[in-house]
Amino acid sequence: MKVLDPHTDFIKGAVLLIDKPADWSSFDVVKKIRNLLCIKLGVKKIKVGHAGTLDPLATGLMIICTGKATKEIESYQGMQKEYEAIIRLGQTTPSFDLETEVDKEYPTEHITEKVILNLFQDLIGESEQIPPIFSAKRFQGKRAYDFARQGKELEMRPVRITIYKIELLGLQGQELRLRILCSKGTYIRALARDLGHALGSGAFLAVLRRTAIGHYSVKDALVPIKFEEMLNNM
Repeated sequence: MKVLDPHTDFIKGAVLLIDKPADWSSFDVVKKIRNLLCIKLGVKKIKVGHAGTLDPLATGLMIICTGKATKEIESYQGMQKEYEAIIRLGQTTPSFDLETEVDKEYPTEHITEKVILNLFQDLIGESEQIPPIFSAKRFQGKRAYDFARQGKELEMRPVRITIYKIELLGLQGQELRLRILCSKGTYIRALARDLGHALGSGAFLAVLRRTAIGHYSVKDALVPIKFEEMLNNM
């Protein structure tokens, strides 16, 4: 989708591949696309939705559906996800990522590439994962992160997830680079937490990029500003 089809009917329904920038929320992306389309088409409103949230600090592929194509969102949500992540070993944060400050330090001298590769075998397959408190999960009608940011503790319910593949891309100092193929609903931040525990240390997610959803690749996606340029030239 590197080039927009000039004959695209956004109201009838279109599926857009967008490369989300860092520090944008998923809602920011949807809002931007919706506003651009309303201006371009001269309409007051148009249906726009996404097929899977990305944390504000994360980048990468989002599938955006417009018009009648929003009815297909659920089918995209169920597709496998692929991520590339950098996990920092030996430290933890309350949010399991860089949204919050490091709160504890742990030893890492015993962690080797062999130890990590052996551990991957235990992580592959189905398991129960406890979502982060700093997440968009619903709790008593509100988002869990609303309670977390107020300093309130929650008991998050575990969800069933599947890790299909974990590939070690590199280990340099305390930074672990991974490629992960997983099911819908998997929190890579929670995987980082669990990985730290299993290694007898601590860990948090430092960088996350979603590289694929099903057969859709971020290589074919447009950053919002490029989408805007192409839309204006249609």
